[in-house]
Amino acid sequence: MKKIFLLFFAASMILAGCTQDTQNKIGRSIQNWTGTNGILEIYSGGKLMKRFMKIDKISTATETGGTAARAYRYGYGKLDANMNGQVDQDEKRVYFEFSDYSTEYLFYSDPH
Repeated sequence: MKKIFLLFFAASMILAGCTQDTQNKIGRSIQNWTGTNGILEIYSGGKLMKRFMKIDKISTATETGGTAARAYRYGYGKLDANMNGQVDQDEKRVYFEFSDYSTEYLFYSDPH
């Protein structure tokens, strides 16, 4: 029990010494590992066009052989083909991409 406390204490001290940006990156990496069960809605002209559900995470693409971010994000989720707000048995898991610059989108965790 004492070892666990010391380990927790040491981790807390290390985290406290990190900048807010570093703490946010650590938090996102933990969230990416655990998943969010997110929902992504794509809009055009204020109208809902596509909905993807049961998304574990959305990733930002990086340049090949480098670390600079590209202008799009991608992920995997179930396509809500009939737009009824739930995953039906015949709706498949698909890969998707969307632009950071020109796509109106909303990503949120499933409230259910």
